[in-house]
Amino acid sequence: MPDPITIPDARIDREVDARGSFCPGPLMELIRVVRAAPVGSVLSVLSSDPGSAKDIPAWIQKAGYEFLGAYALEGYTRFVMRKTH
Repeated sequence: MPDPITIPDARIDREVDARGSFCPGPLMELIRVVRAAPVGSVLSVLSSDPGSAKDIPAWIQKAGYEFLGAYALEGYTRFVMRKTH
């Protein structure tokens, strides 16, 4: 298992690389990982689809999880959340 990634204020427990897929692909990948993760896990998804900037934070909020941030990197964004229930 690779070393966890650390972002300001959180350590990512599991990350999904959905770069190259289009909405709703990155969101569906995140939902799949959330279902399998224990409560308290910090999860992230990497997406190169601009539509994810709206869809992923909106879904996290609607589902009642904690959105920890979106971090723009070279050609993609890392969306980070905490599973709270």
